[in-house]
Amino acid sequence: MPADMRRVAIAFAGASVFVNLYSPQAILPLLAQEFHVGPADISLVITATTLAIAMTAPFTGAIADVLGRRRVIIVAMLALLVPSVLVAFAPNLHALVVWRFIQGLMMPPIFAVTIAYIGEEWPASEATGVTGVYTSATGFGGFLGRILPGVLAVAIGWRGGMLATAAVTLVCFLVVVTLLPAERQFVRAKSFAASARQMVQHLGNPKLLAVYAVGFGVLFNFIALFTYVGFLLAGPPFNLSAAALGAIFVVYLLGSVVTPFIGRAVTRFGRRPFILGVIAVWACGVSLTLAPSLPLIIAGLAIAAACGFLCQASSTSLVAITAEHGASSAVGFYVTAFYLGGSVGATLGGIAWTLAAWPGCVAIVLAMLAVIVTTGWTHAAPRR
Repeated sequence: MPADMRRVAIAFAGASVFVNLYSPQAILPLLAQEFHVGPADISLVITATTLAIAMTAPFTGAIADVLGRRRVIIVAMLALLVPSVLVAFAPNLHALVVWRFIQGLMMPPIFAVTIAYIGEEWPASEATGVTGVYTSATGFGGFLGRILPGVLAVAIGWRGGMLATAAVTLVCFLVVVTLLPAERQFVRAKSFAASARQMVQHLGNPKLLAVYAVGFGVLFNFIALFTYVGFLLAGPPFNLSAAALGAIFVVYLLGSVVTPFIGRAVTRFGRRPFILGVIAVWACGVSLTLAPSLPLIIAGLAIAAACGFLCQASSTSLVAITAEHGASSAVGFYVTAFYLGGSVGATLGGIAWTLAAWPGCVAIVLAMLAVIVTTGWTHAAPRR
Protein backbone atom coordinates (compact mmCIF):
# COMPACT_ATOMS: atom_id res chain seq x y z
CA MET A 1 0.00 0.00 0.00
CA PRO A 2 1.34 3.50 -0.83
CA ALA A 3 2.92 5.32 2.09
CA ASP A 4 0.47 8.22 1.76
CA MET A 5 -2.44 5.82 2.36
CA ARG A 6 -0.73 4.56 5.50
CA ARG A 7 -0.49 8.14 6.70
CA VAL A 8 -4.20 8.66 6.02
CA ALA A 9 -5.01 5.59 8.12
CA ILE A 10 -2.74 6.81 10.91
CA ALA A 11 -4.47 10.19 10.84
CA PHE A 12 -7.97 8.70 11.12
CA ALA A 13 -6.89 6.42 13.96
CA GLY A 14 -5.71 9.43 15.94
CA ALA A 15 -8.81 11.47 15.12
CA SER A 16 -11.12 8.67 16.30
CA VAL A 17 -9.78 8.94 19.84
CA PHE A 18 -9.69 12.67 20.20
CA VAL A 19 -13.11 13.31 18.69
CA ASN A 20 -14.40 11.48 21.79
CA LEU A 21 -11.83 12.31 24.44
CA TYR A 22 -12.72 15.94 25.05
CA SER A 23 -16.21 16.01 23.54
CA PRO A 24 -17.90 17.27 26.76
CA GLN A 25 -15.44 20.12 27.24
CA ALA A 26 -17.33 22.84 25.36
CA ILE A 27 -20.63 21.93 27.04
CA LEU A 28 -19.38 21.57 30.63
CA PRO A 29 -21.29 24.68 31.82
CA LEU A 30 -24.44 23.27 30.18
CA LEU A 31 -23.91 19.86 31.79
CA ALA A 32 -23.27 21.48 35.17
CA GLN A 33 -26.64 23.24 34.91
CA GLU A 34 -28.52 20.11 33.84
CA PHE A 35 -27.07 17.92 36.59
CA HIS A 36 -27.06 20.73 39.21
CA VAL A 37 -23.36 20.54 40.12
CA GLY A 38 -20.40 22.92 40.18
CA PRO A 39 -17.31 23.19 37.94
CA ALA A 40 -15.16 20.87 40.06
CA ASP A 41 -17.83 18.12 40.08
CA ILE A 42 -18.69 18.28 36.39
CA SER A 43 -14.99 18.08 35.52
CA LEU A 44 -15.27 14.39 36.53
CA VAL A 45 -16.54 13.64 33.02
CA ILE A 46 -13.07 14.64 31.79
CA THR A 47 -11.09 13.20 34.70
CA ALA A 48 -12.80 9.79 34.48
CA THR A 49 -11.64 9.31 30.90
CA THR A 50 -8.09 10.50 31.40
CA LEU A 51 -7.75 8.41 34.57
CA ALA A 52 -8.93 5.26 32.76
CA ILE A 53 -6.36 5.90 30.04
CA ALA A 54 -3.58 6.41 32.58
CA MET A 55 -4.46 3.18 34.38
CA THR A 56 -4.45 0.90 31.34
CA ALA A 57 -2.02 2.34 28.77
CA PRO A 58 1.16 0.36 29.63
CA PHE A 59 -0.74 -2.93 29.77
CA THR A 60 -2.40 -2.45 26.39
CA GLY A 61 1.05 -1.71 25.01
CA ALA A 62 2.34 -5.00 26.43
CA ILE A 63 -0.60 -6.84 24.86
CA ALA A 64 0.10 -5.24 21.48
CA ASP A 65 3.73 -6.35 21.73
CA VAL A 66 2.39 -9.91 21.65
CA LEU A 67 -0.75 -9.75 19.50
CA GLY A 68 0.44 -7.25 16.90
CA ARG A 69 -0.29 -3.61 16.12
CA ARG A 70 -3.06 -3.54 13.53
CA ARG A 71 -5.19 -6.19 15.22
CA VAL A 72 -5.25 -4.34 18.54
CA ILE A 73 -5.98 -0.97 16.90
CA ILE A 74 -8.92 -2.31 14.88
CA VAL A 75 -10.57 -4.20 17.75
CA ALA A 76 -10.23 -1.21 20.10
CA MET A 77 -11.73 1.19 17.56
CA LEU A 78 -14.74 -1.09 17.16
CA ALA A 79 -15.16 -1.40 20.94
CA LEU A 80 -14.95 2.39 21.37
CA LEU A 81 -18.17 2.79 19.41
CA VAL A 82 -20.28 1.24 22.19
CA PRO A 83 -19.61 3.69 25.07
CA SER A 84 -19.46 6.57 22.56
CA VAL A 85 -23.11 5.93 21.75
CA LEU A 86 -24.22 5.20 25.31
CA VAL A 87 -22.76 8.46 26.65
CA ALA A 88 -25.57 10.23 24.80
CA PHE A 89 -28.20 8.28 26.76
CA ALA A 90 -26.76 8.75 30.26
CA PRO A 91 -29.69 9.57 32.60
CA ASN A 92 -27.55 11.20 35.30
CA LEU A 93 -24.04 12.38 36.09
CA HIS A 94 -23.04 9.05 37.64
CA ALA A 95 -23.94 7.14 34.47
CA LEU A 96 -22.22 9.74 32.31
CA VAL A 97 -19.00 9.41 34.33
CA VAL A 98 -19.16 5.59 34.10
CA TRP A 99 -19.52 5.58 30.31
CA ARG A 100 -16.79 8.19 29.99
CA PHE A 101 -14.52 5.95 32.09
CA ILE A 102 -15.25 3.00 29.79
CA GLN A 103 -14.47 5.18 26.79
CA GLY A 104 -11.09 5.85 28.36
CA LEU A 105 -10.40 2.12 28.67
CA MET A 106 -10.84 1.72 24.91
CA MET A 107 -8.52 4.55 23.87
CA PRO A 108 -4.94 3.45 24.76
CA PRO A 109 -5.03 0.41 22.44
CA ILE A 110 -5.67 2.86 19.61
CA PHE A 111 -3.29 5.76 20.03
CA ALA A 112 -0.50 4.20 22.11
CA VAL A 113 -0.22 1.33 19.64
CA THR A 114 -0.52 3.69 16.67
CA ILE A 115 2.49 5.66 17.89
CA ALA A 116 4.44 2.41 18.30
CA TYR A 117 3.38 1.45 14.77
CA ILE A 118 4.83 4.73 13.48
CA GLY A 119 8.11 4.23 15.34
CA GLU A 120 8.57 0.78 13.84
CA GLU A 121 7.21 1.18 10.30
CA TRP A 122 9.02 4.41 9.39
CA PRO A 123 12.75 5.18 9.61
CA ALA A 124 13.81 7.37 12.54
CA SER A 125 14.49 10.22 10.11
CA GLU A 126 10.83 10.16 9.04
CA ALA A 127 9.11 9.09 12.27
CA THR A 128 8.96 12.60 13.77
CA GLY A 129 7.33 13.95 10.62
CA VAL A 130 4.77 11.13 10.50
CA THR A 131 4.06 11.68 14.18
CA GLY A 132 3.46 15.32 13.30
CA VAL A 133 0.82 14.23 10.77
CA TYR A 134 -0.74 11.98 13.42
CA THR A 135 -0.73 14.78 16.01
CA SER A 136 -2.23 17.16 13.49
CA ALA A 137 -5.09 14.70 12.98
CA THR A 138 -5.60 14.37 16.72
CA GLY A 139 -5.82 18.15 16.89
CA PHE A 140 -8.49 18.21 14.20
CA GLY A 141 -10.33 15.37 15.94
CA GLY A 142 -10.17 17.27 19.22
CA PHE A 143 -11.56 20.38 17.52
CA LEU A 144 -14.36 18.42 15.85
CA GLY A 145 -15.21 16.61 19.07
CA ARG A 146 -15.59 19.91 20.89
CA ILE A 147 -17.38 21.97 18.26
CA LEU A 148 -19.98 19.34 17.29
CA PRO A 149 -21.56 18.98 20.77
CA GLY A 150 -21.26 22.72 21.38
CA VAL A 151 -22.91 23.81 18.13
CA LEU A 152 -25.46 20.99 18.00
CA ALA A 153 -26.47 21.53 21.64
CA VAL A 154 -28.36 24.63 20.49
CA ALA A 155 -30.25 22.83 17.70
CA ILE A 156 -30.80 19.26 18.94
CA GLY A 157 -29.38 19.16 22.47
CA TRP A 158 -26.07 17.93 23.83
CA ARG A 159 -27.14 14.29 23.50
CA GLY A 160 -27.54 14.71 19.75
CA GLY A 161 -24.10 16.27 19.64
CA MET A 162 -22.62 13.24 21.38
CA LEU A 163 -24.31 10.92 18.87
CA ALA A 164 -22.72 12.99 16.09
CA THR A 165 -19.26 12.32 17.56
CA ALA A 166 -20.10 8.59 17.66
CA ALA A 167 -20.95 8.77 13.96
CA VAL A 168 -17.57 10.36 13.24
CA THR A 169 -15.95 7.52 15.22
CA LEU A 170 -17.68 4.99 12.96
CA VAL A 171 -16.36 6.72 9.84
CA CYS A 172 -12.83 6.67 11.27
CA PHE A 173 -13.12 2.96 12.01
CA LEU A 174 -14.17 2.17 8.45
CA VAL A 175 -11.28 4.19 6.99
CA VAL A 176 -8.67 2.49 9.21
CA VAL A 177 -10.03 -1.00 8.50
CA THR A 178 -9.73 -0.26 4.79
CA LEU A 179 -6.40 1.54 4.61
CA LEU A 180 -4.14 0.44 7.49
CA PRO A 181 -1.86 -2.42 6.36
CA ALA A 182 -0.50 -5.09 8.64
CA GLU A 183 2.80 -4.19 10.28
CA ARG A 184 6.00 -5.32 8.55
CA GLN A 185 8.77 -4.40 11.01
CA PHE A 186 7.01 -5.68 14.13
CA VAL A 187 8.98 -8.15 16.26
CA ARG A 188 6.55 -10.12 18.39
CA ALA A 189 7.35 -10.59 22.06
CA LYS A 190 7.70 -14.26 22.96
CA SER A 191 4.99 -14.12 25.63
CA PHE A 192 3.03 -11.74 27.81
CA ALA A 193 5.56 -12.40 30.58
CA ALA A 194 8.44 -11.38 28.30
CA SER A 195 6.52 -8.28 27.26
CA ALA A 196 5.86 -7.43 30.91
CA ARG A 197 9.60 -7.71 31.67
CA GLN A 198 10.35 -5.32 28.81
CA MET A 199 7.72 -2.96 30.19
CA VAL A 200 9.36 -2.86 33.62
CA GLN A 201 12.78 -2.19 32.08
CA HIS A 202 11.49 1.09 30.60
CA LEU A 203 11.21 2.49 34.12
CA GLY A 204 14.99 2.16 34.47
CA ASN A 205 15.69 4.37 31.44
CA PRO A 206 16.33 7.96 32.71
CA LYS A 207 15.81 9.48 29.29
CA LEU A 208 12.40 7.87 28.91
CA LEU A 209 11.44 8.96 32.43
CA ALA A 210 12.30 12.54 31.52
CA VAL A 211 10.13 12.35 28.40
CA TYR A 212 7.31 10.93 30.52
CA ALA A 213 7.62 13.98 32.78
CA VAL A 214 7.17 16.19 29.72
CA GLY A 215 4.06 14.28 28.71
CA PHE A 216 2.61 14.68 32.21
CA GLY A 217 3.07 18.44 32.01
CA VAL A 218 1.71 18.84 28.47
CA LEU A 219 -1.75 17.41 29.18
CA PHE A 220 -1.82 18.91 32.67
CA ASN A 221 -1.66 22.29 30.97
CA PHE A 222 -4.12 21.49 28.21
CA ILE A 223 -6.77 20.29 30.67
CA ALA A 224 -6.23 23.03 33.24
CA LEU A 225 -6.41 25.64 30.50
CA PHE A 226 -9.14 24.45 28.15
CA THR A 227 -11.48 22.92 30.72
CA TYR A 228 -11.85 26.02 32.88
CA VAL A 229 -11.63 28.71 30.22
CA GLY A 230 -15.19 27.68 29.35
CA PHE A 231 -16.36 28.84 32.75
CA LEU A 232 -14.49 32.11 32.32
CA LEU A 233 -16.10 32.78 28.94
CA ALA A 234 -19.57 31.55 29.93
CA GLY A 235 -19.72 34.12 32.73
CA PRO A 236 -19.78 37.92 32.65
CA PRO A 237 -18.65 39.98 30.87
CA PHE A 238 -18.42 37.52 27.96
CA ASN A 239 -21.57 35.37 28.53
CA LEU A 240 -20.83 33.03 25.61
CA SER A 241 -23.35 30.33 24.68
CA ALA A 242 -22.52 26.62 24.35
CA ALA A 243 -22.29 27.04 20.57
CA ALA A 244 -19.91 29.98 20.92
CA LEU A 245 -17.79 28.06 23.42
CA GLY A 246 -17.58 25.17 20.98
CA ALA A 247 -16.51 27.54 18.21
CA ILE A 248 -13.68 28.83 20.42
CA PHE A 249 -11.98 25.48 19.91
CA VAL A 250 -11.26 26.39 16.31
CA VAL A 251 -7.92 27.42 17.85
CA TYR A 252 -7.04 23.72 17.86
CA LEU A 253 -6.82 23.89 14.08
CA LEU A 254 -3.69 26.02 14.42
CA GLY A 255 -2.04 23.07 16.16
CA SER A 256 -3.16 20.83 13.30
CA VAL A 257 -1.63 23.24 10.77
CA VAL A 258 1.80 23.57 12.38
CA THR A 259 2.57 20.05 13.62
CA PRO A 260 3.12 18.41 10.19
CA PHE A 261 6.19 20.67 9.82
CA ILE A 262 7.78 19.65 13.11
CA GLY A 263 10.13 17.16 11.46
CA ARG A 264 11.77 19.89 9.40
CA ALA A 265 11.96 22.25 12.38
CA VAL A 266 13.62 19.68 14.64
CA THR A 267 16.12 18.83 11.90
CA ARG A 268 16.98 22.49 11.34
CA PHE A 269 17.16 23.80 14.90
CA GLY A 270 17.75 20.67 16.99
CA ARG A 271 15.12 19.11 19.21
CA ARG A 272 16.10 20.82 22.47
CA PRO A 273 16.51 24.43 21.21
CA PHE A 274 13.32 24.14 19.20
CA ILE A 275 11.17 22.86 22.08
CA LEU A 276 12.62 25.27 24.64
CA GLY A 277 11.65 28.09 22.27
CA VAL A 278 8.18 26.60 21.88
CA ILE A 279 7.71 26.48 25.66
CA ALA A 280 8.73 30.14 25.97
CA VAL A 281 6.13 31.14 23.37
CA TRP A 282 3.60 28.87 25.12
CA ALA A 283 4.09 30.82 28.37
CA CYS A 284 3.47 34.09 26.53
CA GLY A 285 0.24 32.75 25.03
CA VAL A 286 -1.05 31.56 28.40
CA SER A 287 -0.27 34.94 29.96
CA LEU A 288 -2.20 36.66 27.18
CA THR A 289 -5.43 34.98 28.35
CA LEU A 290 -5.37 37.21 31.44
CA ALA A 291 -6.26 40.20 29.26
CA PRO A 292 -9.88 41.46 29.70
CA SER A 293 -10.46 41.11 25.95
CA LEU A 294 -12.11 38.21 24.12
CA PRO A 295 -9.92 38.56 20.97
CA LEU A 296 -6.75 38.53 23.08
CA ILE A 297 -7.94 35.53 25.08
CA ILE A 298 -8.67 33.63 21.87
CA ALA A 299 -5.25 34.59 20.50
CA GLY A 300 -3.61 33.34 23.69
CA LEU A 301 -5.52 30.06 23.48
CA ALA A 302 -4.48 29.62 19.84
CA ILE A 303 -0.81 30.14 20.72
CA ALA A 304 -1.08 27.72 23.65
CA ALA A 305 -2.78 25.08 21.48
CA ALA A 306 -0.14 25.29 18.75
CA CYS A 307 2.75 25.13 21.21
CA GLY A 308 1.20 22.26 23.12
CA PHE A 309 0.76 20.22 19.96
CA LEU A 310 4.34 20.88 18.87
CA CYS A 311 5.65 19.78 22.26
CA GLN A 312 3.44 16.70 22.22
CA ALA A 313 4.45 15.64 18.70
CA SER A 314 8.14 15.95 19.53
CA SER A 315 7.92 14.05 22.81
CA THR A 316 5.81 11.17 21.46
CA SER A 317 8.17 10.63 18.54
CA LEU A 318 11.12 10.72 20.94
CA VAL A 319 9.60 7.86 22.99
CA ALA A 320 9.21 5.64 19.94
CA ILE A 321 12.76 6.43 18.80
CA THR A 322 14.36 6.07 22.25
CA ALA A 323 12.79 2.76 23.30
CA GLU A 324 15.29 -0.02 22.66
CA HIS A 325 12.60 -2.72 22.73
CA GLY A 326 8.91 -3.10 23.53
CA ALA A 327 7.93 0.13 21.79
CA SER A 328 4.22 -0.28 22.54
CA SER A 329 4.73 -0.59 26.29
CA ALA A 330 7.23 2.30 26.25
CA VAL A 331 4.63 4.46 24.55
CA GLY A 332 2.06 3.05 26.97
CA PHE A 333 3.99 4.44 29.93
CA TYR A 334 4.19 7.79 28.15
CA VAL A 335 0.43 7.71 27.67
CA THR A 336 -0.03 6.88 31.35
CA ALA A 337 2.10 9.87 32.38
CA PHE A 338 0.35 12.07 29.82
CA TYR A 339 -3.18 11.28 30.98
CA LEU A 340 -2.28 11.14 34.63
CA GLY A 341 -1.13 14.70 34.08
CA GLY A 342 -4.53 15.45 32.55
CA SER A 343 -6.34 14.01 35.57
CA VAL A 344 -4.19 16.02 37.96
CA GLY A 345 -4.63 19.12 35.80
CA ALA A 346 -8.41 18.78 35.96
CA THR A 347 -8.34 18.34 39.73
CA LEU A 348 -5.85 21.10 40.53
CA GLY A 349 -7.49 23.31 37.94
CA GLY A 350 -10.77 22.94 39.80
CA ILE A 351 -9.09 23.84 43.07
CA ALA A 352 -7.32 26.81 41.45
CA TRP A 353 -10.60 28.00 39.94
CA THR A 354 -12.36 27.74 43.31
CA LEU A 355 -9.61 29.68 45.10
CA ALA A 356 -8.61 32.30 42.53
CA ALA A 357 -10.81 31.86 39.43
CA TRP A 358 -9.05 32.19 36.05
CA PRO A 359 -5.80 33.80 37.32
CA GLY A 360 -5.35 30.74 39.55
CA CYS A 361 -5.63 28.41 36.54
CA VAL A 362 -3.12 30.49 34.58
CA ALA A 363 -0.70 30.42 37.53
CA ILE A 364 -0.63 26.62 37.77
CA VAL A 365 -0.15 26.31 33.99
CA LEU A 366 2.83 28.66 34.05
CA ALA A 367 4.27 26.77 37.02
CA MET A 368 3.97 23.49 35.11
CA LEU A 369 5.74 24.98 32.08
CA ALA A 370 8.65 25.79 34.38
CA VAL A 371 8.63 22.19 35.61
CA ILE A 372 8.67 20.88 32.02
CA VAL A 373 11.75 22.96 31.24
CA THR A 374 13.71 22.09 34.39
CA THR A 375 12.88 18.39 34.80
CA GLY A 376 11.81 17.35 31.35
CA TRP A 377 13.40 18.78 28.23
CA THR A 378 16.59 19.71 30.06
CA HIS A 379 17.30 15.98 30.43
CA ALA A 380 15.17 14.34 27.76
CA ALA A 381 16.02 15.96 24.47
CA PRO A 382 19.35 15.75 22.69
CA ARG A 383 20.90 19.08 21.79
CA ARG A 384 20.65 18.26 18.09
